Amino acid sequence: MEALSVFLFGQCFCDCPQLVISLAQYGTMRFNEIKRNLGISQRMLSLTLKELERDGLVNRTQYPTIPPKVEYNLTQMGQSFREPVSALSYWALEHLSEIDAAREAYDKSD
Repeated sequence: MEALSVFLFGQCFCDCPQLVISLAQYGTMRFNEIKRNLGISQRMLSLTLKELERDGLVNRTQYPTIPPKVEYNLTQMGQSFREPVSALSYWALEHLSEIDAAREAYDKSD
């Protein structure tokens, strides 16, 4: 159970929350739309989407067109992840100044 908690904590602090919020807000999106919304690298987005698809949070639909068309949206389980992601986001906003202070103190100690 501890290993699962550590994994989920890691998932929550990557680009996963922003991605879940974007997909929840805009619905089905193509790769480049998501990339523009999040402002992250293509590689990081690709890895994150693959992990979320593997975890059952994201659907990936590929269409046999030229050029290839691939769309992503949240699964039912992904939709249920919105509430905890929102709670985590609000927590982070409430503690942002404390987090910044802790980071600054840590960086000065190096």
